[in-house]
Amino acid sequence: MLGTTLDAFAAWCAEQDLPAYRARQVYAWVFARGAADFAEMTDLPRPLRETLTERWSIRRSEVVRRREAADGTVKLLLAWPDGETSECVLIPDDDRRTACISTQVGCPVGCAFCASGLDGLRRQLSAGEIVEQVVRVRELCGEKRLTNVVVMGLGEPLANYPALVQALRIINAPWGLNIGARRITVSTVGLPAGIRKLAREGLQVNLAISLHAPDDKLRRTLIPWAEKIAIDEIVQAGREFFEITGREVTVEYVLLRGINDKVYHAHELVKVCRKMRCNVNLIRYNPVADLPFERPSSFATERFLTELRQRGVNAHLRASRGLDIDAACGQLRRSTISPPPKSPADD
Repeated sequence: MLGTTLDAFAAWCAEQDLPAYRARQVYAWVFARGAADFAEMTDLPRPLRETLTERWSIRRSEVVRRREAADGTVKLLLAWPDGETSECVLIPDDDRRTACISTQVGCPVGCAFCASGLDGLRRQLSAGEIVEQVVRVRELCGEKRLTNVVVMGLGEPLANYPALVQALRIINAPWGLNIGARRITVSTVGLPAGIRKLAREGLQVNLAISLHAPDDKLRRTLIPWAEKIAIDEIVQAGREFFEITGREVTVEYVLLRGINDKVYHAHELVKVCRKMRCNVNLIRYNPVADLPFERPSSFATERFLTELRQRGVNAHLRASRGLDIDAACGQLRRSTISPPPKSPADD
């Protein structure tokens, strides 16, 4: 049900000869009140509750692991009926409470420094499964309101486009989770066709592009998909996104010690930024076990940030959150995946 629009559910209600108001009544229970079971909907007739239970399900996941950091960040590992798992995170920051959600089980991109793609792509998440993550994180907020959603978890959102857009509409809808579009950010590794398509959806969501390198040669060593997509193509799509939506693009740049954190990297990044309306989010690398990348020093980080700002780039350093709970994308899920059985050939 969480992935079904109100119009679609209203059409089903009409087929059942139910009064028109029943659809909104049920959706108020599901989205506004957070009901997890039709039995909770005590102002519905018992026969209707029984029919809904037979025909529909509200939630499909089970929380199989919860980790809470000293800084208040909470990460959930959700298990789906087919046994696959995905992650979602609550990131509290003063009066802002952000849900970081996933769009795929695993990731097809395989960035060299990221845990998300180490085991490849297992499957797409449905629109309902994407929305359900937001519902789960909202519950962690208690009496406080969930204010923001970032689609920055496992997977490449634009590679699961239909489910992504359906979920965004439900998250944004007044009858849905009612989170303003300008408080929703979609992060992509940079798929130009998908960026252009998203720009034309009529959704005023924010776009973040995971660049992580200022030139194509270095980027190809970090992001396999960069072999087929040049930075100039991504920049052009970013410019088009701004022209259509009026929303400034965010460039995400993970700083890796000795790899992409030098002064000349900052200068090259400035050249890229001057080609489109954007701001830059710098992120100090969150180390992943078994990967050879390291977190940059505080000195290198501040130097990089200063170089950008002195050259007119609107740049910020994102605070590192949840370092003590495997908070980097894919780490918690990977820590629960059993290694494949050892074959006789391995002996």
